[in-house]
Amino acid sequence: ASVPAAATAPAANTTHFRTTSTGRERTAIPGPQGQNGPMPTAVIVDAVRTALGRRNGALRDWHPVDLTAVVLRALVERNDLDPGLIEDVIAGCVSQSGEQGLNLARNAALAAGFPETVPGTTVDRQCGSGQQAVHFAAQGVMAGAYDVVVAAGVESMTRVPMGSTILNGPGKPFGPLVAQRYAPAGGLIPQGLAAERIAEQWGLAREDLDAYSLESHRRAARATDEGRFADEIVPVTVDTPKGKRQFTVDEGIRRDTSPEALAALKPAFMAAGGTVTAGNASQLSDGA
Repeated sequence: ASVPAAATAPAANTTHFRTTSTGRERTAIPGPQGQNGPMPTAVIVDAVRTALGRRNGALRDWHPVDLTAVVLRALVERNDLDPGLIEDVIAGCVSQSGEQGLNLARNAALAAGFPETVPGTTVDRQCGSGQQAVHFAAQGVMAGAYDVVVAAGVESMTRVPMGSTILNGPGKPFGPLVAQRYAPAGGLIPQGLAAERIAEQWGLAREDLDAYSLESHRRAARATDEGRFADEIVPVTVDTPKGKRQFTVDEGIRRDTSPEALAALKPAFMAAGGTVTAGNASQLSDGA
């Protein structure tokens, strides 16, 4: 999941807007030259997110639309932004079915209390969906289509499990022509086995993957302790056996892991000679 971000034209090198009592006025300011004249510059004004929860963890009871809405509201409130000025909400989401179906971006904007005039669209570039939302938002500003746009991303892998869009039908997403294309190579393979092939192709040993994972957890823990994520994380109220609390720390950071603990894990996809494990693969997470 990526963070919602307001992409807007800055006060220099672009087209500048200001609101007056009679409406919005446009002032052209010289900027980078496109084919037909000055090209607006896109900037990220702010970025906020929830802390990331483990699968079946702290965020398990949050509907992904409502979780996204919490972040959208926080974005406009802390920037004193009139949501009516937002010209689009673009959200990335991989598993667009069930609670994440039917244009999540639009539903989240409505849940956040944005005016009904604010549109939304949801994009799917699989694992790059949230990043693609940011790209589309920036491209829209640069093309002059937007002045203020929100890019976002969300995934609840607890409530909408990975593979939901493939298994629930009707039919399968890969038609006969795709199957025929890859038949000579042995057919399409799942993501985990693809990761094993990549490790083999580039000579990445199990020890290399475990070392990278260990360093990732150490850096995430250090960044958390130093408060580097504090400004971007929006508190979310969650239920616990001891009552309600504010969820503000990424749940997937494993502070107690070690080279020995990682080495003890069994391969997840290839029993013999596999390198990818639950310890060095990407986590199953919830967040917006």
